[in-house]
Amino acid sequence: MSSDPASNKTRLIRLVKLAFRLLVLTLVGVGIWHTVQKALVELRAQQFSWRQVQWIWLVLSAVVYLAATAPCWLFWHRTLRAMGQDPSWRESLRAYYIGHLGKYFPGKALVVVIRSGLIRGPRVDTSIAVAAVFVETLTMMAVGAFVAAAIIGGLLREQTWLLALSVGMMICIGGPTAPPIFRRLVRLVGVRKVNPDIDQALAGIDSRLMAFGWSLNLVGWMLMGLSLWLTLRALSTTTAVPVELNQLPRVTCCAALAMVAGFVSLLPGGLVVREYVVMTLLATPFGVGAAAICAIVSRLVGLLAELLFGAILYAGKRSASAPPTA
Repeated sequence: MSSDPASNKTRLIRLVKLAFRLLVLTLVGVGIWHTVQKALVELRAQQFSWRQVQWIWLVLSAVVYLAATAPCWLFWHRTLRAMGQDPSWRESLRAYYIGHLGKYFPGKALVVVIRSGLIRGPRVDTSIAVAAVFVETLTMMAVGAFVAAAIIGGLLREQTWLLALSVGMMICIGGPTAPPIFRRLVRLVGVRKVNPDIDQALAGIDSRLMAFGWSLNLVGWMLMGLSLWLTLRALSTTTAVPVELNQLPRVTCCAALAMVAGFVSLLPGGLVVREYVVMTLLATPFGVGAAAICAIVSRLVGLLAELLFGAILYAGKRSASAPPTA
């Protein structure tokens, strides 16, 4: 008889967890659906036809987009290890890419919820996983702002307000990732109450780790620029001038600044903000219409690439955890 209350409590906890997962899945689905619907409406407004697309370039853009996010995943995995956690490569890869889909819901908080929820377990503490998410995300955005500022300062000096914006975002976003500042911030929010060993974990965030993260993210942002350039190349029938490799630095600056500004806006997937930045930087050489179409199609390319890869990783986890048949 004494086991009945415990059994009921266990069932209740399972039901709560299931309800929470369904809620997260619903919120992410609504966010993705809203993003796709808005993108398709905007494409129709531009009188765009998919017959104008050179599909091989668009497929390459999606592949390069996933490759561009791989350095960020690798840095997150390395950060978890530096903080004393022991996730497998497969576990962190799955959590990272599926968690990415949470950015399509307002506030982007679901990224943290999904990623930390998927990685936590006997070898990974939830509070440390959350801290590692913030280290990885803020570092990625700080490096993106740095890339944009460097290219604007070197090649696009006439865009003084964009240069000031890039430098400001780099300082504001990157400042909290400085190891002494980040440790202090984590202590201020009271994480020690949840995890008494957090100080030992925070000791792993040092200058060597951050230098490693900056190096990786520089590679990632170069690839992100290439992905946007490939999207533009796929839409070359709509551009005012041919899409050439010498335009890659401008396009890379555009990709970095658009994504960082979208992140700061906290809007789902950076809606509207990313499109505005892309149109501002690409309208002059390629035309307003082509810039607008490129901004919308690039969003769809990234979304579909993340959805497909996330589904593959999720299906792989399900099959790996399935019991063997006789």
